[in-house]
Amino acid sequence: MSLTVNLYYTGKSGSARRFAEEMESSGVADRIRQEPGNEKYDYFIPMNDPETILLIDSWKNQKSLDAHHASPMMKELADLREKYDLHMHVERYVSDENGMPDTDQKFIRK
Repeated sequence: MSLTVNLYYTGKSGSARRFAEEMESSGVADRIRQEPGNEKYDYFIPMNDPETILLIDSWKNQKSLDAHHASPMMKELADLREKYDLHMHVERYVSDENGMPDTDQKFIRK
């Protein structure tokens, strides 16, 4: 069972994008990607909201996510969120163990 957390970071005057750029350039994002159990850690820009950055963050299980939350990197993350004065909206999803049904497969172009 994988967990995916969508974190929407919203700021002003491009601060969310600068936050994501600093996460990448400082190496914090890469260190998170190397943590045991991390399956995805990628930033995206919603087309309809240039002041928001979407982080899609996936973990193998709750235990690996809990270990990440207990890591020293969380302080670095919190400091950067404060630096850029970001506010967050969070969505959490659990993977579908059965995968994509055949009825949905016909809509996927490979």
